Amino acid sequence: RRVLIVGVLAAAGQGLSMNTDELVFVPVSLAQSMFNSNTLFRIMIEAHSREAIDAAKAQITEIIKLRHEGELDVTVITQDAVLATFDRLLSALTLGVAGIAAISLAVAGILVMNVMLVSVTQRTAEIGLLKALGATGSGIRAVFLTEAVLLSFTGAVVGYVLGLLGAAMIRQLYPTFPAYPPDWAVLAGLGTALVTGILFGVMPARRAAQLDPVQALSKR
Repeated sequence: RRVLIVGVLAAAGQGLSMNTDELVFVPVSLAQSMFNSNTLFRIMIEAHSREAIDAAKAQITEIIKLRHEGELDVTVITQDAVLATFDRLLSALTLGVAGIAAISLAVAGILVMNVMLVSVTQRTAEIGLLKALGATGSGIRAVFLTEAVLLSFTGAVVGYVLGLLGAAMIRQLYPTFPAYPPDWAVLAGLGTALVTGILFGVMPARRAAQLDPVQALSKR
């Protein structure tokens, strides 16, 4: 078929598993002749504004009913409906990821608590010596809470760096995919790690603060 090219669209890349740079727009009559068909699979209509979408959808529905003997045998889909579907999918994925993250935080918190309990056990004599020299229970508690927070913060920073490396790899493999973590997510991750360290470090810190200095020194 010989056709006259009247314009070339700007490059848009891939979207929804379709390369829009490979699209060719031809008149409807020519397409029906080329594919030996007298029907249309899809009609794309552009509204003047977002506010006019509902009115345009109602008008399109009425026109199709009039031309199809009162029967609405097509599905009218708007961008809002597509976006709502994606929002529901993303919400489900977000809940799933949140559940996995909650389990991971619980496991990480238990690990932090176990590490700190082992640390208290191994440093019993040191704690007794500090108490014998005048250290208060609140001071001992603050020391172990600080260690728990530092342990959690170190893990959060390592996870953040690994996340950045993973996002960079995704951007290299899929240049059109915006794999950039939002600032609020980074701050929330670091803050959650610190809170987890504090919560799961309370019990080991209290145990260290409640040790009797005489009994602790006798275990040297």
